[in-house]
Amino acid sequence: MNIIVLVKQVPDASEVKINRETNTLIRDGVPSIINPFDMYALEEALRLREQHGGKVTAVTMGPPQAAEALKEAVALGVDDVVLLSDRSFAGADTWATSYALSKGIKKIGNYDLVIAGKQAIDGDTAQVGPETADMLGIPFVAYIRKIEKVESNKMTAERMMDEGFDVVETSLPAVITVVKEINQPRLPSLKGKMKAKSLKVTAWSAQDIGADPNLCGLKGSPTKVVKIFPPTPRGQREILSGTIEDQVAVVAKKLKEQSLI
Repeated sequence: MNIIVLVKQVPDASEVKINRETNTLIRDGVPSIINPFDMYALEEALRLREQHGGKVTAVTMGPPQAAEALKEAVALGVDDVVLLSDRSFAGADTWATSYALSKGIKKIGNYDLVIAGKQAIDGDTAQVGPETADMLGIPFVAYIRKIEKVESNKMTAERMMDEGFDVVETSLPAVITVVKEINQPRLPSLKGKMKAKSLKVTAWSAQDIGADPNLCGLKGSPTKVVKIFPPTPRGQREILSGTIEDQVAVVAKKLKEQSLI
């Protein structure tokens, strides 16, 4: 089966910087990693290929430096990669991102399954998976923790819920997002590292994928970040001491004084 994995290169959480003029993340020059949840998507795609044959293609949208994330995917065992990179993609929200990804997926064509991590650690929206599925016009299932069975035109899987899990069946092709409980990602192989080192990443522009520039990037984003600010200090703090019982009694008294209980 042919599988497409959506990968996102995200800034290292300890080095996040904001462009105060555009209210977007500054990615150039900032240490970046593959979104951790996408590592589980890559691993699951590789396992499915090992079981059913076929091909795994990793796709990302980003600046030229995002090619490094795709090279890391190749080192893990991915067959092919595509980088969607164009100045018109800059500043995209989840809707504009999903639009570009869906156009890229349509250009690749001949796929049975699209897999992504449940969310990205920089935005934490969990919206790109379902939005991409909607734009492709195919089914979507979130929070997959186990793929039980894949047949020629359908898949059965376990979807994680707050209490337990659901067993769901979907027709193929489909888009799914996976949680970290689904597997344990592998380490890159020496052969994979050598292949990645010499790899020339295929880059597609908005024109290459037939994307309307007015629907990409900031222009195509219906949501806008109008202001970014640090949390307002909440006043004086008090450190309690004594036994747990004494501390609970003090907290209860203060809450009653504030009419919170």
